[in-house]
Amino acid sequence: MMELWELFSTFFIIGFVSFGGGYAMIPVIESEVSQHGWMTTQQFTDIIAISGMSPGPVTANSAILVGYSTAGLAGAISSALGILLPAIIFVTVIASFFSKLNHYPVIQSMFYGLRPIVTSLILFAAISFALSNHMIAVNFSWHTISSLLVFGLSLFALMKLRWHPAYVIILSGLVGVVLYS
Repeated sequence: MMELWELFSTFFIIGFVSFGGGYAMIPVIESEVSQHGWMTTQQFTDIIAISGMSPGPVTANSAILVGYSTAGLAGAISSALGILLPAIIFVTVIASFFSKLNHYPVIQSMFYGLRPIVTSLILFAAISFALSNHMIAVNFSWHTISSLLVFGLSLFALMKLRWHPAYVIILSGLVGVVLYS
């Protein structure tokens, strides 16, 4: 029972203090998961990969998978409630005031000022993933070079060719089967 409360309260706090969307929240979730010893860095990286490819918000998906891994179905429910409840409360409160406050220059400036930190949190999460998966390494093995190549080609397909992310995910998975099986 204590473990369920710990999952709920941890994800409630994460949901309450983290801004910028799912990928910006990943470093915060990773830190908490590591501090509690709920899973290894590699296990968490796998959770984020599954969460990112699954339908729905990456934050909720990762919270549910961490909760399930830690305490089964009850842990998944506890984590889901913890991560989602702050957003429901926050959005409800903000929505009631936003139309009244949005015209103030201070509010507009605040939102403009938050954009760079959100971008940096997402970049931080990407770099942390690369480091934890040994994609950035001093020695360039075949695995490192092929991972960087898949990364580069995926980014090119998304940005230049404007492929749908689902196609890039499926194709990258198939390339992974060919390269690493």
